[in-house]
Amino acid sequence: MFNNDQLKELVKKAREATPKRNFAQSAEITLVLKDIDVKKGFSVNEIVVLPNPTKKGSSLCMLATGDMGLRAKKAGVDQVMEPDTLDRIGTNRREARKIVRSYDFFLADATLMSSVGRSLGQFLGPKGKMPTPVPYGAPIENIASRLRSSTRIRSKNQLNMSTKIGDESMTDEQLVANASAVIASVEKKLPQGDKNIRNAIIKFTMGKALKASTLGK
Repeated sequence: MFNNDQLKELVKKAREATPKRNFAQSAEITLVLKDIDVKKGFSVNEIVVLPNPTKKGSSLCMLATGDMGLRAKKAGVDQVMEPDTLDRIGTNRREARKIVRSYDFFLADATLMSSVGRSLGQFLGPKGKMPTPVPYGAPIENIASRLRSSTRIRSKNQLNMSTKIGDESMTDEQLVANASAVIASVEKKLPQGDKNIRNAIIKFTMGKALKASTLGK
């Protein structure tokens, strides 16, 4: 297990190795795994609520209509897509892929899940982005707020996985807390917990990737 002191040193060194730019560069963590047979269908697809979300937060798309669509807009969802638009996009592979890339998380009126599967399932599924079904009367505001503060870390049949943990406008302590939350969430999904994590790597957008092992772990 990487303790907070190790992670803080890693974040500090990664920040020092990053040239300044006129935008807030993203900070990303990569976990390198070990002693797992990926040929046996190993996969991780975790949504992690970050203790210190970025100001902008994750982007959300809601597949809904009527009252649920209006509530989603009031909840600050970035885009609300109605069924007719959903059907049209489903016939345009290029546009469908663009939509899937554009949003971090998708939600859908539970009654539309079958339509979503038919129209966008082939594009959302491989990316691990199938929508969270929202039943009638569910607190969309709370669901949207939770996802806005979350990040997704995913791996399928490979021994490494990466996700954003913040940006350089945040303090080292905030980034460390986010990194720790991601690591703890992944550990719970690994056969031997922290023993299956070989290394942790922190990198800012334009900076050098630094491994925990290089700092004496």
